[in-house]
Amino acid sequence: MDQEDMGEFSGKSVLITGAAGGFGRVLTSKLLEAGANIVLGDLNEAALAELAASLPGRIAWMRCDVTVEADQKALVDLAVATYGRLDIAINNAGGTSPMKSFLDTTEQDLDRNFALNAKSIFLGMKHQIAAMIDGGGGSIMNVASVAGIAGAPKNVAYGAAKHAVIGMTRTAAVEFARSNVRVNAVCPYFSLTPLVTQSNLIERKKQMEAAVPMKRLAEPEEVASAILALVSPSNSYLTGQAVAIDGGLTAF
Repeated sequence: MDQEDMGEFSGKSVLITGAAGGFGRVLTSKLLEAGANIVLGDLNEAALAELAASLPGRIAWMRCDVTVEADQKALVDLAVATYGRLDIAINNAGGTSPMKSFLDTTEQDLDRNFALNAKSIFLGMKHQIAAMIDGGGGSIMNVASVAGIAGAPKNVAYGAAKHAVIGMTRTAAVEFARSNVRVNAVCPYFSLTPLVTQSNLIERKKQMEAAVPMKRLAEPEEVASAILALVSPSNSYLTGQAVAIDGGLTAF
């Protein structure tokens, strides 16, 4: 995205969950460079404080457990109290779980994945949409996964939760289209975030790359740039979509 396009974010009030790591840090940096006013939420207060101190621009932040409705409401309230409105919300928080077969997956595995990856999206959108309606409209981006649009062998709980994200995205997009609230999702494949580079997934990196037509994993900046292009005010007719950012993986 060139600087002219990024200028569309100048003065916009943008909320980001899961902001302390991975895509969140990159998105924060890019949006601040574009002149946006940022509200950050994450469980890791120390990392949030470090991120906010390391970047110039208008940043408000608070500890936010995205599985708790009061925290999600407080984050939205912080955006409105600080900047007067909420224009864009990027629901980036989520998590993975150990790979295991369908038959070995427990009720606890399912509950944990739905709380972190689906319930959290519902709670965020519930309060974000209300604030956006009050402000005349806005744009929401839910970070899902290719596991939300394809099968997820050995990861049924995660895949089911991410499919739920797509369902909620499309439902909200239709329900609130006339209120000028756009709701979309991105579905990344594995990218070179700490989740991959600092975990046992690095041992599977070659296998993951081999599955992708482009024969590489995405850089976090590539995924962040796609997210910003989709939430951009210039994309005012795009809603209800689940966009794969996967190097062509789901094109087969």
